[in-house]
Amino acid sequence: MISPAFRDALERWLAELSAVGGRAEKTVSAYRADVLSFLGFLQSYKDASQGVVALGGLTTRDMRAWMAHERGRGVSARSLARALSAVKNFVGWVAEREAFDPTAVLMVRTPRFQTKLPRPLEQDAARAMIGNVESQSNTDWVARRDTAVVTLLYGCGLRISEALGLKGQDLPMGDTVRILGKGGKERLVPVIPAARCAVDAYVKACPYQIDINTPVFRGVRGGSLNPRLIQKAMESARAQLGLPATATPHAMRHSFATHLLNAGGDLRTIQELLGHASLSTTQNYTAVDTARLMEVYEGAHPRAQ
Repeated sequence: MISPAFRDALERWLAELSAVGGRAEKTVSAYRADVLSFLGFLQSYKDASQGVVALGGLTTRDMRAWMAHERGRGVSARSLARALSAVKNFVGWVAEREAFDPTAVLMVRTPRFQTKLPRPLEQDAARAMIGNVESQSNTDWVARRDTAVVTLLYGCGLRISEALGLKGQDLPMGDTVRILGKGGKERLVPVIPAARCAVDAYVKACPYQIDINTPVFRGVRGGSLNPRLIQKAMESARAQLGLPATATPHAMRHSFATHLLNAGGDLRTIQELLGHASLSTTQNYTAVDTARLMEVYEGAHPRAQ
């Protein structure tokens, strides 16, 4: 158990992250768990009975002891890096209010971990996936539903949560659709004719009334569609097509970005379409070979002319 002072500070920090920082609900929940674990460690490792003032006395050695403790209980380097980021943010926030120097905490190095690069599908495989998903259900409207969702992932670069978050107010789909992404950020996404036709075909076949504020995509009992059902449909489809386990719903979004860039799309524009806050995220997201990058460079850089 952590002290009331720690808990109060934690909840005020999280509320500010959510209201002012625009952090997504899942991010806030992850940060809460990370900082709670850290504060729990302090309670047992160091006398923190004096409350949040104890954060001002933290040393690099204390931070290393916490990180060693986390690794000892099986926390991966990637998860520890996220937790350290949350702890630094929290301690920095408290430091501003309690007027102490948080340098010892902020200077702790982030654990190194190998970033797994996205593995998009080849264009033919992506198209085959969309076609094969339709054959995974014997129920016509369900088959059309799954096809429409996967087409939106690949054709518009949506996250699966964004596709399943579409409401009746988004129908009928036009040339663009307004998407509410991570952190409550809105973006306007072009809708290709194939995606529009797939959604229209599903809506016509759907046995449930789709009102303005109800989800477009439904489960067989009429409730919101569980993303796991789309994952399962793609698992069956990829088994039949002989595709690797990396052929997931999220891989369709990766494929959208990579294929668009390979076709000459601008990285900044693709960043906006994907809803990424950072261009570096988009760069990691798109699997483009060195030859293609040099081609873009030579065609656009003034000194290459």
